[in-house]
This record gives sequence, C-alpha cells and structure tokens, in this order.
Amino acid sequence: MVERIFHRKTFQKNRKSQKIFFILKFAGAGFLLFALFCFLVFFYYAKDLPRPEKFTEKQTIQSTGIYDRTGKILLYEIFGEEKRTLISFDDIPIFLKQSVLAAEDANFYSHFGIDPRGIARSILINLKIGGAVYGGSTIDQQLIRSAFLSPEKTPERKIREIILSLELDRRYSKDQIFGWYLNQVPFGENSYGIEAASQTYFKKSASEISLPEAAVLAALIKSPSYLSPYGNAKNELMARKDYVLDRMVEENFITKDEAEKAKKEEIVFAGGTIQIKAPHFVLYVKDYLLSKYGEDFIKERGLKVYTTLNWDLQSQAEEIVKEGVKNNKIYNAYNAALVAIDPKTGEILTMIGSANWFDDPYPKNCVSGISCLFDPRFNAALGTNKNPGRQPGSSFKPFVYATAFAKGYTDKTLVIDDETDFGLWGDKEYTPKNYDGRFHGLVTLRQSLAQSLNIPSIKTLYLIGSDKKTDPLLINNFVGKESVLLEGLKESIDTAQKMGITTLSNPLSSYGPAIVLGGGEVKLLEMVSAYGVFATEGLQISPVSILKIEDSQGNIIEQNEKTPKRVLGIDSCRLISDILSDNEARTPIFGARSPLFFDNYQVAVKTGTTQDYRDGWIIGYTPSIAVGMWVGNNNNEPMLKEPGVVVAGPMWHSFMEKTLSTYPKEEFIKPSY
Repeated sequence: MVERIFHRKTFQKNRKSQKIFFILKFAGAGFLLFALFCFLVFFYYAKDLPRPEKFTEKQTIQSTGIYDRTGKILLYEIFGEEKRTLISFDDIPIFLKQSVLAAEDANFYSHFGIDPRGIARSILINLKIGGAVYGGSTIDQQLIRSAFLSPEKTPERKIREIILSLELDRRYSKDQIFGWYLNQVPFGENSYGIEAASQTYFKKSASEISLPEAAVLAALIKSPSYLSPYGNAKNELMARKDYVLDRMVEENFITKDEAEKAKKEEIVFAGGTIQIKAPHFVLYVKDYLLSKYGEDFIKERGLKVYTTLNWDLQSQAEEIVKEGVKNNKIYNAYNAALVAIDPKTGEILTMIGSANWFDDPYPKNCVSGISCLFDPRFNAALGTNKNPGRQPGSSFKPFVYATAFAKGYTDKTLVIDDETDFGLWGDKEYTPKNYDGRFHGLVTLRQSLAQSLNIPSIKTLYLIGSDKKTDPLLINNFVGKESVLLEGLKESIDTAQKMGITTLSNPLSSYGPAIVLGGGEVKLLEMVSAYGVFATEGLQISPVSILKIEDSQGNIIEQNEKTPKRVLGIDSCRLISDILSDNEARTPIFGARSPLFFDNYQVAVKTGTTQDYRDGWIIGYTPSIAVGMWVGNNNNEPMLKEPGVVVAGPMWHSFMEKTLSTYPKEEFIKPSY
C-alpha cells in the first residue's frame, strides 16, 4: 500500500516536471522566435540607415505659395528653398550646444538613441492634458525624421525612426550626431542649420552669438514658423527663450544669476531677408494655416493658397498710409492700421497692420511692443490675446443706436442734451462733455448720432435699459439708476457681439456709461466687419481671408463656403446707414466738406476719438465695401489734441476715394419709418 502511494507521488511529480519542461521549452522557443523576428525587423530597417553625408545634403521641399485673389501675385512662399551654411562642431560655442540640449534632449549624452524616460514622461503628460502634444523625441530621432523620413505620422514610420535612431547611435559618436543635427535642423525663415539661422536672425556667425541669442535659437526649434520673431508670436518666443535659460540652470550649464542677466538683455533681430508682400495679412493667413494643417503639412505639400487680398487696393493703401503717417508726426501720431472688407462676402480685401512693416521701430532703442511709438511688426489691426486692441471711441455708438432702434425708438426720438451727472463710476463722478464743449438742448437721435454728441448717447443707454418704451423726455428720471444702465449696457454689448465683436467680455460694471464713448477694447478687423452688417442690412459673416487652397496636383482641399446669418433687423440697419451718410445732419460739428463727405457718392461713416486722444478712428462703408482706420501710437502715448477725423480722416478719405471709382455707384435704401 505504501509502495503504491510512493509510486503514485513519484509519477505525479515527474508529470509535473514534464509540464514545466514543456512550458519552458515552448516559452524559450517563442522567445527565440520573437527575438529572431525583432532582429529581422531591425536588420530590415537598419540596412537603410543613410550615409553620414546625407545629413548635410540639401533636401527637396515643395513650398507652399500664398497668393492674392487672382492667383497671379505671389505674396509669400513658405519654405521655398533651404538656406544652409555648414559650421564645424568645434566652432559652435559651448553655451549654444548646451541651450539646444536643455531645450530638446538633456539626456542626449547618456541615452542610446532613444530616451525611455523621456518617452514615458511625454506619455504621462499627454494623458494628463488629453492630447498628443509632447513627443519625447531625442536628437537622434529628430535628425532621422528631418533628414530621412517622410512627415507622415504612421506606426511604420515611428518604428523606422526608433530603429534607425538606435543604429545611428551605435555607429557614430555623440559629437558627430549632434554636429549633424545642428547643421540640419530647421529654424524658420527657410534657414536650416545653426549657422544659417544665426546669420538670418542676427547677421553674424553662430560662433559669435551671445547666451540670450543662443537661447532664442534653441527656442525656435520647437516651432520655427509659429515662433518667428517677424510674426505675431514674438512674445511667445521670448517666453520660450526664458524657459530655455531656466532649463540650462536646472541642468547646471549656467548659474541662476547668468540666466537672469541673459533674460534682461535686449534681443535685436535683423530686419529679415524674406520676400513678402502684404506682410501683416500674409502672417494672419499663415497663422491660420499652421493652426489648421500643422507646420509639416504646409512645409512639404506644395499648397497653393488663393487669398481674398486685392493686391491693387493693398498696394494703394500701403502708399497712402505710409505717406499719411509721415504727415501725422506733427500730431505725435506715429502709426496707423487700415482694413477693407467686402461686406457681402466677409472677404478681407486689404489689411495693413502698421505704417511700414519694413521700417525700423521708433525710437530705435525701444523694446518691441512696450516702449515703441511705432512697432512695424506688430499688427495693430488684430492686436493679441494679451492686448486685444484699442478703445474705439465714439465709433462704438452705432451699436448702441442700432439697439435702441430695434426696441422701437426712431431717428426722430428727442433727448435732452444738457449737463448731466451720471453717478459714481470708477471712484469718481461721471459728468462727460461733448466734443465742442457745448450743450445743444433738445436733439433728435439722428442729430445725436450724426454729430457724435456724448450726453444724449449715454441717455440712449437708459432708454434701452428701461422696462418698456419710455418717454425720452423723462429719461433724466432714470439717470443714476444703475440697474437700468447695466441693462442698456448688456443689450448694446449683445448687439455688438452678434455683429462680430469678440473682445467685450469683462463684467458690465467695469465698462459703465463710458462704453458709449468707446470704453472697451476692440480689434479694428472686427469693427470693420461689424460695420459691414449695417451695409448688408443685418447679415453678418465673419472675416474671410482664404478663397481656396489647392494641393500640388490642383485638387481643392479647402474652399470658402461661409454663409451670412441675420443678426439685425433690416429697418434698424437702414436707419443707421441713412444717419451715418447724412452730411447735412453732421455738418454742425464736422463741416460741410469734411473728409467724411464725397461728391456724387453716398458713404456712411463714423469717427471715434478716445480719452486723452490716444486713438483716432474712422470707419465707413457703402453697400459694396467697408473700410476702417486706426491712428495712434503702439505704446498708447497720447497724440496732440486732435480728433479721429483730423488724424485718420485724410488717409481714409484718400483710400476710399480711389476705391469707390472701382465699384458701381450704389445708394442705401431708405428706412420705412
């Protein structure tokens, strides 16, 4: 009995051992097959590793062309050719190498072509933010990708990238790889390699640049087109430059004091060597292309972009603005912007963001965008997210009057223009004056808007905000009631927003009654587009900059298909146009032959001047075109005490006069009441 039990246990033990043996045998065979497969895959891709000289040879790139609306005038070519000058690795300053390492691959000299820690970190960050933003690519991977692989983001391409990076790191020294990378990587403005980039941006060799300049070049690698110092993202470039310096401190390449000193040093960029027409408009289009299609796509695919720009009007406007700003310097006004739009389609026909994009800042020692009276590269027609625009002065008034007309008031409605205390706003009593310093007694809303009277315009806010249609002659009874004013504010801002103004998002109380006089920042482009709603009798369409985009084979990949939507009633718009084109009604303030008047043409127009004369505006339209202009200084320094009609009127009139002759003569339809 005991013997049988012993044999049974021995048999079971042997059987278990056999199972383990077979499992290990098959596992080992599977591992060997997997290893063999990996080896074959590695060998298959590694055999295609490019020759060392491949990394410094010129690569063929199909450029993207940005054209005017006819497709005949080339405004700008993105990556039309590569500019590259080779530089010896030993001639590159150590802090320049360190800045690139800190920004792109701090573990370069310790990993084996790929950085598992960097990949894991990027995956965690991407999971946290919910998108594939951070890639974790090493310098080896970037070099392989830019010099040898296509831009398509496929699993196969990623496998090749990793394998070739591993093999690259195995075959060549770290200094060789890093040197090839620094001579290959794109820096924007068609510059490839660190030497070409240094020459492009600083007009000197990479061996001569300073620490902060080195940090700028390292910063550009992340997104060279978007972060270009010649575009609208210069602030982002400077912020990334400071980030690179901080990373250099973290990696013990420089001290904190050295970084802080470098952050404070002024960066002076060369004037730029790119060939470009209508630069502010082109960069506006380019930003759109980058955001929608990505940098690799527009760099590689040879797109043909037909924009909405009318080159004849643009070139005329550039000359008019350039000459007009020269004349305006006697008023201490050093800059101007102009936008023209087809109100029926929303197409931007002309965009000028400064007096002369190719000029030097003024004064020459100013810091861009901060202390400059004139900053040529800043697009004053658009502003930025941090600086959305300028206060529009009285050019905001038509939105308020349109709101009142929609509530049943008319141009014949009477209000009293008298000295009025509108209560405490901004910690002081608000008692505004009219431009002429006089009070005009009983005036109609037509007279008030046409002559840009301030006090009746503020009282119109109270008319709008009252619970029901109120006797205008009793409106003084509501003055001082904050709830009534805030309701009028809300409805007027709602009207402006429906018409395309996006920047008035602060609490209502922060604007107060001064909103009627332009107490909130707006963009010139949006103001012109909003006035276009009056021209189309209530139909709104957002500004359009592109007609269509074709690929290199002529296939259309995008075409403008925006359609207008109704946001205002027809009669309200007709009444606004009728008042703004009424030369007789505005004559008491502006004169009979002011820049607002045109012989034989009916043009609706409104001016604006902000507090302390910091901004001068004029915006006008016909049924076929809307044109707006801003005049002032980039640093918000006041002009001399001259209104918008004086500083902006002559330039606007000159451009409008030339433009009207190219359109059929059209008149506004009279309102039905």
